[in-house]
Amino acid sequence: MENRFSKLLAQAKALDLPIMVDGAMGTQLMAVGLLFGDPPEQWNVMPDKIDKVRGVYRGYLDAGSQIILTNSFGGSPFRLKLHRLDGNTFELNKAAAALARLEAGDGENAAVVAGSIGPSGELFEPMGNLNHEIAVEGFARQAEGLAAGGADVLWIETMSDLQEVVAAVEGARKGAPNLPVAVTMTFDTRGFTMMGVSPADAITQLAELNLAAIGGNCGNGPDELEAVIHAMRLVRTDIPLIAKSNAGMPTLENGQVTYNASPEVMAECARRMRAFGATIIGGCCGSTPVHIRAMKQALADLPPLDVTHLELTVAMATRAAPNEGRRERRARRETPVS
Repeated sequence: MENRFSKLLAQAKALDLPIMVDGAMGTQLMAVGLLFGDPPEQWNVMPDKIDKVRGVYRGYLDAGSQIILTNSFGGSPFRLKLHRLDGNTFELNKAAAALARLEAGDGENAAVVAGSIGPSGELFEPMGNLNHEIAVEGFARQAEGLAAGGADVLWIETMSDLQEVVAAVEGARKGAPNLPVAVTMTFDTRGFTMMGVSPADAITQLAELNLAAIGGNCGNGPDELEAVIHAMRLVRTDIPLIAKSNAGMPTLENGQVTYNASPEVMAECARRMRAFGATIIGGCCGSTPVHIRAMKQALADLPPLDVTHLELTVAMATRAAPNEGRRERRARRETPVS
C-alpha cells in the first residue's frame, strides 16, 4: 500500500494546494482536565481518558485537518522516565497512534496519522549526559510503538539541537524503517533555535537527511514563523515546508494560560505562510479546532497573497545574533509573571 503521507504530498504538489495539519494537543487536553506536569501520554491507556484523547483528534478532523499528530510528544523514554513510565514506552506510543488511527480511518480517504516525537529534554555530551547511541535507541523505541499503532509518518518536532535531530531521525528509521520522516525545529530566540541554529542552517543540514518535509513549529507566534519559512524557502525550493505556529504569545489570566491570536488572525497567518512557501500549515500551542477551521477556510476560499508585498515585513526578523537572542530569552524567563 502506498504511504498515505507520501501520497498526500504528491497530490498537493501536483495540484499546487496546501495541506492542513492539526493544532495543539497539550493545551486541548488541559482544557478537558489534564493537570500541568502530568504526562498526557498516560491518558492513551486510561479507560476514563481515552475518549478525551480521541475527542481532540476528532475535533481537528472535523475542522478539516488532513494530518493529525499523535498524543506522544513526550513519549520518549527520556521524558517518560520522569514519571517512572519509561518501561511503558512502546505501549503508550502504540496506543497514541492506534487511537488516532481509529479517528482518522483506514480506508482510501483516511487522514494521515503523524507520530509525534518531541525532544528528549536532555543535553548531549559534553554539556549533559546524553550521547548519540543512547539517544538513537530511545527514539527507536518510541518510533517502533508509533509504527505498531498505525502511524503513517514520524513527525519529529520542537527541536532546537541539530545533534538531537540527527539522533532522532536515525532512531526513527531504526524503529520504523518503512515510514517517512518529517522534522520541525523551534526558532524562538530572535530567529534562531535555543541552541543557535538559524533557519538557513537548519534546512541546509536537514536536507542531507532525506526527509519528507522540514519546517518550524511552536515559538513566539505567527510573525516569527513567517520569517523562518521565508528564510528556508530562500535556501531550498524543492522541499515541502511545514509551518505550525503557536496561536500568539501566552499570557496568564486568572491562573489560566491563554493565547492572544484569534482564529481570524491565524487564518490570515495561514495565507501568509502559504505565500512564503509553506505546504503543510497548522497550529501549535493554544490553537484549537476553531482556529484550524478558520485557517482551512481562508486557504480554500480566499485568493493567494502576493509574496512580493510581504517580504519586507520579515526582512529583519532573522538577523539578530544567536547570543543576543539567548540573552533576551533568559531575561524573559527570569522576569516574574505579574
